[in-house]
Amino acid sequence: MKRLITLLAAGALSLAAVAAAQAGADFDKIKKSGEFRIGTEGTYAPFTYHDADNKLVGFDVEIGREVAKRLGVEAKFQEGKWDGLIAGLDADRYDAVINQVGITEERKKKYDFSDPYIASKAVLIVKADNADIKGFADLKGKKSAQSLTSNFGKLAEKNGAELVGTDGFDQSIQLVLTGRADATINDSLSFYDFKKHKPDAAVKIAAQEENADYSGIIMRKGDAELVAAINKALADIKADGTYKKIADTYFGQDVSQ
Repeated sequence: MKRLITLLAAGALSLAAVAAAQAGADFDKIKKSGEFRIGTEGTYAPFTYHDADNKLVGFDVEIGREVAKRLGVEAKFQEGKWDGLIAGLDADRYDAVINQVGITEERKKKYDFSDPYIASKAVLIVKADNADIKGFADLKGKKSAQSLTSNFGKLAEKNGAELVGTDGFDQSIQLVLTGRADATINDSLSFYDFKKHKPDAAVKIAAQEENADYSGIIMRKGDAELVAAINKALADIKADGTYKKIADTYFGQDVSQ
């Protein structure tokens, strides 16, 4: 028994030593290289995309650059398809992925996340002069323009709406504007982006869900120092007004809550 306890203790010490050796390893490598390697799509406006001059821009891109700056290094973006982005962390192609990665319990089992830096909610969108639909329950018997297989479509159907099938947000909005649908339930971030580019479009948010979905910066698991440094950078970005400036550029308002 004494021998077993000794072996278990030795094993615990060994595991503790491994954990200690891993702690801070990624952050140390980032500081030594002077680069913060960020995986991103580059094809997902307004978060990460190329402008008319083929420059990589977007909300997530600017957040990534600011985080890197506050870590004292340069942001180095590496573009890839969504399906392979998170796997790129396992292959050490990136130090982090900044690409509207939703924070889920399943992902948290394998990876570390920063604090949330952006929130999206389901919003009910109607024509600007619509006085009949004030909440989700008012969809009963009304036509709602939706992607038929989306969660938004299921929410509209749950509230008694007749679904009008569409290919996505843009088509849904057009059907509302032309009166072929009474409403659409869609993502708040998509709506803010749309209104930023078309402020005179005659549509409004009639209601929104209380619960939000949050995205964070995703990293390999085990480097608490890197997570803490990134969280501090995000907190500083919000505290000094930089976050609001970036959010205003792409959405016309704060999108952190």
